Amino acid sequence: MPRHLLTLTDLGRDGLIRILELAERFRTRRGRPGAELPLVGKTVALVFEKPSTRTRVSLEVAVHELGGHPLVLTKSGSQMDRGEPVKDMARVLTRMVHAITFRTGGVERLHEMVTHCTVPVLNALTDQDHPMQLLADLQTVLRVRKRLGGLKFAWVGDGNNMANSWIEAAGVLGLDLVLACPDGYLPAPERVSRACAAGGNVRVVTDPAAATEGAHVISTDVFASMGQEAEQQARLRVFAGYRLTRDLLKRAASDVVVLHCLPAHRGEEIDEEVLEGPHSHVWEQAEDRLHSAKAALVWAMERDG
Repeated sequence: MPRHLLTLTDLGRDGLIRILELAERFRTRRGRPGAELPLVGKTVALVFEKPSTRTRVSLEVAVHELGGHPLVLTKSGSQMDRGEPVKDMARVLTRMVHAITFRTGGVERLHEMVTHCTVPVLNALTDQDHPMQLLADLQTVLRVRKRLGGLKFAWVGDGNNMANSWIEAAGVLGLDLVLACPDGYLPAPERVSRACAAGGNVRVVTDPAAATEGAHVISTDVFASMGQEAEQQARLRVFAGYRLTRDLLKRAASDVVVLHCLPAHRGEEIDEEVLEGPHSHVWEQAEDRLHSAKAALVWAMERDG
């Protein structure tokens, strides 16, 4: 059976820790002689129904540096733009490539891809989850803070796919997480319940000050994600009090780590002085997309699991 990475739960605690360890090894050994090339002779299809910068660049470079061949398929550059069903594309790709990463909208399209594939499929983003971004986020925090346990994590903003993946990470790793989201934009209660049942300490509030009080890590994202552009102005009004400002950071730990998965809208969800300030680890976080992508690909394509 192929080993898929659709959500962080697919990894389990051991698999998640293994990926973080692999990612850090790839980071520290990058550019050194004798690089590991586990994907020699392998082709990985990178399928993008939604546009991307960091995900596309990190995956292309990751496959290349692991010795494989990245095959990029965008919506406009393939028959996806003419309505080819996912199941048809899946049954063709699975006969020609060794793994597939898929960036799409509804999670049902991801599941359709998996149903018709006999090779590993990795979730490169859906409207519901973004597990590969969370791998990079956790790698950054682990390197900066030397641990994940015993920290208070805060999410400020929309209860979107990134918030969902933070909730799931809290459940898998037993993290302490508080999410501050406005009414009407809260994460699904069943996600929070599952994470708590799995061992996480997850709470949802509507007050950003309460969420960031004593926080060691604060994460945010744009207030209007891809496909929500028509809601931009309305969302800016709703989320007006959820911007990461210097005053909000004063409530957090003195050495708080600030994360943003990018692209950032300065002055909307985060102030320029916070994004570019001493607590920001956003650029290391972006780089870690490369190292964690390598680790996720290796995990998915290992044959001993």
